[in-house]
Amino acid sequence: MLRDTGIRPCPKVLARLALAAFAAVSVTSAGGTAKAQDKWPDRPIRVLVPFAPGGVTDSIGRLSAEWLGKSLGQPAPVENRSGANGAIAAEAVARSAPDGYTLLTASASQMVMLPALMQLNFDPAKDFAPVSIVASNPMVLAVSSSLNVTTLKDFVALAKVQAGKLDYSSAGNGSSTHLAMALLMKRAGIEMQHVPYRGGAPAMQALLTGEVAAYFGNPSDMIPHLGGGRIHVLAVAGTERIASLPGVPTVAESGYPEFRAETWNGLAAPAGTPAAAIRRMASALGEACADAKFRDSLERLGTTPVCSTPEAFAEAMRRDAPLWQEAVRISGARLE
Repeated sequence: MLRDTGIRPCPKVLARLALAAFAAVSVTSAGGTAKAQDKWPDRPIRVLVPFAPGGVTDSIGRLSAEWLGKSLGQPAPVENRSGANGAIAAEAVARSAPDGYTLLTASASQMVMLPALMQLNFDPAKDFAPVSIVASNPMVLAVSSSLNVTTLKDFVALAKVQAGKLDYSSAGNGSSTHLAMALLMKRAGIEMQHVPYRGGAPAMQALLTGEVAAYFGNPSDMIPHLGGGRIHVLAVAGTERIASLPGVPTVAESGYPEFRAETWNGLAAPAGTPAAAIRRMASALGEACADAKFRDSLERLGTTPVCSTPEAFAEAMRRDAPLWQEAVRISGARLE
């Protein structure tokens, strides 16, 4: 039989005991979390691509996944999950567990353009942890050779003479190829008719067959047709000339200072992904751009190797959002 001795512990002693117990649990929990992070990655890392196979985003995603797989010692399978202009894959990654095992091949389309074009169920600025921009992709303006113009200055002069009569193709309403031309028309003071197609391939084909006068597309759209006599590539809308088109001036060089219409592709993880995992992936990709074979693969796509830090990725999003918001406003584009 237990007897009540009448002795009561001091409240301060009880508080110290409770604090000690909490600290012990916290240390054990932190140790477990640290051990889990130390083991990362111990299983495959899934990489979602928001578009169908074959495009620039898909190619960069696969190159990046292959490099990460080798560097981190785990497979990095790629899954193409297209739809809703890339929003389906982006939302799937944003809602995934933030454990470093699900990544998005993130393009400027999902991260800075879509928020201005449609209502989304995720916020790119809040729901993702940027890893690295792997490559930048300056838009390139090409025209049908039937126009008999070989410079941007001459093209603008012709468009002014034939105000509203020339047309241009795009990869779809609200696509970067549509928005880039909208920016140029505003800056140059010209009017043209927009003819949207279901993707870059048919938009490029329309230019090759002379169905449209111009197309502001990706370098990879133009490169296979150089020297074919059906198009003239007039200008690159990046901050500098690109290796795959060394003789083509920038739009800025051609009379429109500071003009830029440039997209990018990289990798992003769900917000809350452990910083250690983000850093390991960014470091691995940083080494990729120092590899001659990897850089050559990117340049053959018409892109410029970047392999940025997570901080530079976040800054690119902040920098580019106002540019594409303006382009959306000018174009009047809206997606449902």
